[in-house]
Amino acid sequence: MDAIQNYVKPELLIVAIVLYFLGMWLKQAAFMKDKYIPLVLGIAGVIICSIWVVSTTTFTNGHDIAAAIFASVTQGIIVAGLSTYVNQVFKQLQKEE
Repeated sequence: MDAIQNYVKPELLIVAIVLYFLGMWLKQAAFMKDKYIPLVLGIAGVIICSIWVVSTTTFTNGHDIAAAIFASVTQGIIVAGLSTYVNQVFKQLQKEE
């Protein structure tokens, strides 16, 4: 858990859980092909993280804006990857070999 907290802001761990359930819902949806689910989760993660970054940051110059964009994209991708990782762990634990 410490390794995860080194990369993901603790406030954004809930986003990984939300994306996990979004992915489960998309998996059941007839309109979404499985191959697009990770892309949709990544985009949703970046958008949600962007909202959090904008709401918690004071922008005074271009450096702040660039840092906010970087944080939004990286945190969004990481939480989307974390949600996919959790999904795969559950799937692998359910397999009987």
